[in-house]
Amino acid sequence: MYEKEYEDSLKNTGKLRKENEIKNLLLDDEDDVDQNGAADSENEYDDGIDSHDRHMEEYGGDSEPNKEDRSSETTVHIEDNRASSNFLDAETEDQNIAKDNLKDSMSLLEKSSLNSQNSDDGDTDSRNVHNIGGHSTSKSRSDSKKKSKHRKFSGSSCGMKLLNSTTRLVEPFESRKFARFSLQYTEIEEKPDGQEQWEPRFAGHQSLHEREESFLAHDKKINCGFVKGSEGSSSTGFDLAEDDASYISRCHIAVISCIFGNSDRLRSPADKMVTRLSRKNVCFVMFMDEVTFQTRTSEGHIPDRAGFVGLWKIVVVKNLPYNDMRRVGKVPKLLPHRLFPSARYSIWLDSKLRLQVDPLLVLEYFLWRKGHEYAISNHYDRHCVWEEVVRNKKLNKYNHTVIDQQFAFYQADGLKRFNVSDPNKLLPSNVPEGSLIVRAHTPMSNLFSCLWFNEVDRFTPRDQLSFAFTYQKLRRMNPGKPFYLNMFKDCERRAIAKLFRHRSDEKRSTLHQEATE
Repeated sequence: MYEKEYEDSLKNTGKLRKENEIKNLLLDDEDDVDQNGAADSENEYDDGIDSHDRHMEEYGGDSEPNKEDRSSETTVHIEDNRASSNFLDAETEDQNIAKDNLKDSMSLLEKSSLNSQNSDDGDTDSRNVHNIGGHSTSKSRSDSKKKSKHRKFSGSSCGMKLLNSTTRLVEPFESRKFARFSLQYTEIEEKPDGQEQWEPRFAGHQSLHEREESFLAHDKKINCGFVKGSEGSSSTGFDLAEDDASYISRCHIAVISCIFGNSDRLRSPADKMVTRLSRKNVCFVMFMDEVTFQTRTSEGHIPDRAGFVGLWKIVVVKNLPYNDMRRVGKVPKLLPHRLFPSARYSIWLDSKLRLQVDPLLVLEYFLWRKGHEYAISNHYDRHCVWEEVVRNKKLNKYNHTVIDQQFAFYQADGLKRFNVSDPNKLLPSNVPEGSLIVRAHTPMSNLFSCLWFNEVDRFTPRDQLSFAFTYQKLRRMNPGKPFYLNMFKDCERRAIAKLFRHRSDEKRSTLHQEATE
């Protein structure tokens, strides 16, 4: 039955694949440049686009925060997660920040339309906003036509209306509409009797029965990474230095990225766009393995005494829990609530992205404005997991047999084809782009993150294959507990984060060899 369904899926997606092949041939001699001038990506870990955008400075234009700001970043924390927090502590500080934000706002306004509407769609509050989606560019009409044809699902324009500044921004109360339950995590697994070959694993040893029960949203304890063996057992991985662990444990809002296996260059968020308010209240944390850290140091990105390179706090991870670097990268991507236990919000950025907008404005736009607890963009080209399976196999993204097993398992457990015309569809797409995720660390959001990570651990690290199944099963098994997920347009992701190319595999191998010699 599975073989028949899969053959049918190949036939139904045949036309789309032929169209994509033709487009790829036409674009082979072009750099497939996105609206910001950086190379586009096949997906969150595109293996086919590897060279760096030569037209963009490599970190060099980013200035380091002064010592006064650095001290404030590490000491200002908001303790009551459920209380509304104004961030602004004094009138004099308010005035100083207003001056900084005025400069920032003018910088943004130069890049966007000066005639933006001053009201928020569907929002009763009157606010000053600016449109960052309708960029005015110098590209020719022919370039625009090529772009629109290739990005058929993204829409012609986003028209994002962000607040002009963070000066009067107030963190909202935790919404009572969010599901409330207590979620605890398995910390230690004891060795079963009679299993001499048993070894502790970072994700634990979750049975299929435990997996099924984990999708129920109620008070419970589940596997969610960072599982250790009994006393005396060796570490299961993702070990941090004590001072790094202490720093991230105090973060209230975190912007997170990682570079494992020399996959990318270090790129700091656009320095001029990050306000003093965010410097004080947001942690910017970049996770690296030891070899990558040595390579970045040799390239001149040497952390200061506090461990910062520009805005990034560099956190070196020892004893990686997986041999596959892509799978290692899923730990900070999918489990920020485990790494940042005091954080109420987090923004994940793939290392190929450079944040171009103040993180507090990102939170306000994607979460606070409409009352969402999780936000991720749809894929720019594919909406159905059937298509994603075909694409992953065609490009040899992972072992075909394992992909087939995962796909068959999901179909047997209720995964359905995406039907764009279905009025009852849960999301506008069943395939996310995945390189930008904005979260409130609510119980339902944390549960979804744990479930998604466990699927990545059980099957393949291609997390786009497991996203839709995890979301649909969570919703299906908890009809009375909504999950407020905002799947936004991919063009909105492109408007707030500049895209670069990954390093080539050859370059990564060379750097790895040089760093280990």
